[in-house]
Amino acid sequence: MVALLGGALAMGVAASSDEKLAPGLSVAGVDVGGLTPQQAIKAVGERAASAPQVTVTAGPQTWILGADQLGWHTDAGTSVAAAEKVSAARTLIERVQGMIGQEQPQDFPLIAAVDPAAARAALSSLTVNLNTQPRNAAVAFNKTTLKYALTTRDAPGRQYDAATAASTYAATPTATAVQIPVREWKAQYTAEALQNHADQGNALMRPFGATLDGTTRKGMLTPLQVANLYWVRPQGIVADEAAIKRAFKLLTEFIDQPAQDARFAFKGDKLVKVPEHGGRVTQNAAYTAFRATVLDPSISSMMLASKKVNPTLTAAQLPDASKLTLIHTGISTYYHSSPERRTNVANAAARINGAVVPAGGTFSFLANLGGITAGNGFVGGLIIADGRTVDGLGGGVCQVSTTVFRALYGAGLPTLERNQHSYRVGYYEPQVGFEAAVYDPGLDLKFGNDTGGPLMIKTINNDASSTLEVQVWGVKQARTVTVSPAVILARTAHPAPKYVVNTSLRPGITRQVDWAADGYNLYITRTIKDASGVRTDKTSTVYKPWQAVYEVGPS
Repeated sequence: MVALLGGALAMGVAASSDEKLAPGLSVAGVDVGGLTPQQAIKAVGERAASAPQVTVTAGPQTWILGADQLGWHTDAGTSVAAAEKVSAARTLIERVQGMIGQEQPQDFPLIAAVDPAAARAALSSLTVNLNTQPRNAAVAFNKTTLKYALTTRDAPGRQYDAATAASTYAATPTATAVQIPVREWKAQYTAEALQNHADQGNALMRPFGATLDGTTRKGMLTPLQVANLYWVRPQGIVADEAAIKRAFKLLTEFIDQPAQDARFAFKGDKLVKVPEHGGRVTQNAAYTAFRATVLDPSISSMMLASKKVNPTLTAAQLPDASKLTLIHTGISTYYHSSPERRTNVANAAARINGAVVPAGGTFSFLANLGGITAGNGFVGGLIIADGRTVDGLGGGVCQVSTTVFRALYGAGLPTLERNQHSYRVGYYEPQVGFEAAVYDPGLDLKFGNDTGGPLMIKTINNDASSTLEVQVWGVKQARTVTVSPAVILARTAHPAPKYVVNTSLRPGITRQVDWAADGYNLYITRTIKDASGVRTDKTSTVYKPWQAVYEVGPS
């Protein structure tokens, strides 16, 4: 027995030096006992376990994938190494037992590993469309509600961290769930901040009045006119400097009370002198106060600083009317005008009648008119405003400004300001393009007086024959003026009519509220011959094609 045991021990030692794995050992159910580690690795690799299912979660998204799609693979070498380690650590008794068939069976699990780079690439591919930049909130003016409101709410940016998730999974390859962490960050402009800006913009949108110091004259800006003075932007309220300056100019032109030069008035056929009057106008420094106040929602009215202005022509300076001669006459007709239009023509002609322009001075139609207001006797009539022919105060005043234009233009006086109508108006035919539009405030008709002496304007209105004459009287001139007929460069046909539902009309009723007119591109010229020589100038006009508009009752 001793001899046998000694032989067995000798054999055991010999076996261990051959590096074979102990009998009874298996890896993932594969018998590796008696195999070399290389033989065991090959045997285990051929019986590799199938990849488990892994649930991947990123925010609200979930995917179920085979682990091999995430870089998972079996590691037969590491698994066999565990069996190899146990074999090497056997005691003498355990070796003998193995030799005589009394070994202790032991199964080692198949160890898996994850390639971090492959896992990262796979997880990045899954989340590539989930990564987003933050979305800013947006605000805009709603043309229906006439208020500023949010149009887009903000959303945070999201970046899914595939690298961290891959590293975590590689550290625990047996995991069956992988959570991809996400980093979020806020948008630069949030809905909360923009709503605050919108509230400020809406608070600014209020009626705003201005009174000229020392007068009772008050001008008003409507809420929408105030709204045109600024924008609501993501960074806050942004003033429109150009619009504020225009509003200030229009407002002051309305409330200013310019000095009234002395003039003539006709009492029958007799001329009488009308004395001058001082005026009061806005100081230039008032703009700074206006800008600050109109953009302060807590204030709805203000007093503008004013200054006195003196007339440039006194009664004592009026010329001797008996020494003035007729220089030129402008004529227009206004057949088929409404009673309201005739009232305004007569009123405007009377206010211009007797106006005097000193030598070297400037004739301003609006200044001599004194403002198109109800207080000055003007009534409602059709005017052109905002691309439509609509009811408005003073319709028919342009009949007078057009006739004044014809008189002063035909007299050869230098044109300083002349504005055209938007479309070709039948009242001023057949002298197409030979007209002038005015609007209070903003659009004036101005001529300079280069005759070397004073000028007087005389109007003759004949309502019965629907004719208006404007005469220019002054010192006798040695100049001749020839005005050409219009040269039409292009003509554009008017668009098809537009039909608008008016719920106040009965069903089936149709009413025309605007009339079609073709568009034109044209010019007129005048040739002036006087002591300085011969010169020609051009007055261009571009009429828009105008659309007929019909209101219809609801169907």
